Amino acid sequence: MSEHVESLRDRVAAAVSSAIGSAWPELTDADPVVRRSEHADFQSNGALALSRHVAARPAEFAAELAGHLGPGGGTETELLRDVQVSGPGFLNLSVTDHVLWEQVAARLAAPRLGVPRGEAGRRTVIDYSAPNIAKDLHVGHLRSTVIGDSLARVLAHLGADVIRQNHLGDWGTPFGMLIQYLDEHPDATWHRAELADGASAVSAPNQLYRDARAAFDADPEFADRSRTRVVALQSGDDATVAAWRDIVAESERGFGEIYARLGILLTPADSAGESFYNSRLDAVVRDLRDAGLAEDSDGAVVVFSASATGPDGRPIPLILRKRDGGYGYDTTDLATIRYRLEELRAGRILYVVDARQALHFRLVFETARRASWLADTVDVEHVAFGTVLDADGRPFRTRAGDTVGLTALLDAAVERARTVVGEKNPELDTAELDRIAETAGVGAVKYAELSTSRVKDYAFDVDRMVSFSGDTGVYLQYAHTRIRSILRGAGDDGVSVDAAAGMHPAERALAIALDGFGDALTEVAATLEPHRLCTYLYDTARAFTDFYEACPVLTAPPPAHGNRLALCRLTAATLQQGLGLLGIEAPERM
Repeated sequence: MSEHVESLRDRVAAAVSSAIGSAWPELTDADPVVRRSEHADFQSNGALALSRHVAARPAEFAAELAGHLGPGGGTETELLRDVQVSGPGFLNLSVTDHVLWEQVAARLAAPRLGVPRGEAGRRTVIDYSAPNIAKDLHVGHLRSTVIGDSLARVLAHLGADVIRQNHLGDWGTPFGMLIQYLDEHPDATWHRAELADGASAVSAPNQLYRDARAAFDADPEFADRSRTRVVALQSGDDATVAAWRDIVAESERGFGEIYARLGILLTPADSAGESFYNSRLDAVVRDLRDAGLAEDSDGAVVVFSASATGPDGRPIPLILRKRDGGYGYDTTDLATIRYRLEELRAGRILYVVDARQALHFRLVFETARRASWLADTVDVEHVAFGTVLDADGRPFRTRAGDTVGLTALLDAAVERARTVVGEKNPELDTAELDRIAETAGVGAVKYAELSTSRVKDYAFDVDRMVSFSGDTGVYLQYAHTRIRSILRGAGDDGVSVDAAAGMHPAERALAIALDGFGDALTEVAATLEPHRLCTYLYDTARAFTDFYEACPVLTAPPPAHGNRLALCRLTAATLQQGLGLLGIEAPERM
């Protein structure tokens, strides 16, 4: 069987389009606007918009369409069991039972649950996480890391050729400071092999950074030696470069531990930090000068925006080269986008970066287009996101006012999950409880992050995150384990679908919900909003709960027994795959 199973919505939309074209050929390509509905299986709103083209009242036009759709003289009696005109001109459309059962069977048998590869062949570069070397991953990296990783998973699942990019902060003055400090303090303990038992390997480079920064700020002579060391690094001095590589490698090992705990796909092979682009910066400035875009301004080399102005009404500049001859983020990001376009051959580039960088990326994208590096056929998007807040609506920080590290944040969620799961399942042994708590706690953090529209701020509330009820990751994980328990109870019972059987309303609602999986993924790809998938999975889990409460499964007689087992199996597979695309584990037991 083909992996592509056409969704019911698409089939219903095609039927409505056919009816429109049969009566009004000039409207053959019109959008019938078919959506899910609370009043029927689907609703078409097309008559409201199209009636003016045929000089008819919407209700009359909708009635004419209903006559072409059947039953009762229409041509879609095999698909639609009922067509009703509602309100000012809506069409309420109900699908036949046998079509729904056939669709359940087809999705269950199809590879990938029948989801088409709508992004097939599209090379997509996704820039996400982007921590600074020798600093901890903290709450400020959470949104970029988790959102970017979910988008990478969804787009790859839909067939895109995804290239993950971790744009590390691994170059510049801080590294002269770090290397000089290590030279002058050979007893500094910061490698994991040197740490005492129980010490955090993740925080080791971060402590080195704190110590070096304190020395830099307190001792002007040390600061001067550090700046000299930056020159040595940029000039390729062997000892300095070796020390720099050691710092980068140690930091990446620490990042890797947290990425592994979070289930993030990024590896060191995906890293392309600021240092990677260092050799490309001169060419960026030269080529923008040659193109007539770059100019001298007060000792610096800049590109003035053609569209963005500051409070004084003057064009905002991108600074290519500073007065002292150095380069900054503007030049590096121009070199980065050029590399991704010309060498990686990207057809789409996504920057999953804090919303506060909106103006910066607007200027970078504009300059790349003006320089003819960025063609109109390539989509480049700043996937902006809001801020993580505490329960009082303030930026999430420790009591001392410091940024919260990701390890501490995950530990808090896991510990709370351990308490909640232990209360619900007091018979669990310690090892099993620890395993479930880790799965639930990490999943809760990721789901809370992804279930909110990324452009909005959200409050980090551990108690709400690990709840077994409501729109939480734990609720979805638990729903999956309940279904797996039912399937284990069925043992070797066959899962055959009898399409001639009737449908309980709860069976119908669940079957239609399951059919929307591909549409939900398509929405995520189009909007770059993972919360669309979260909402879909939550609604599907609720539909399953309603079904399970209304429709016995294991004790049902044939053919209901086989049909309901098929719904259980398809629901479990959909939740498992959907949670996986969010980067969240779907456990068998919980």
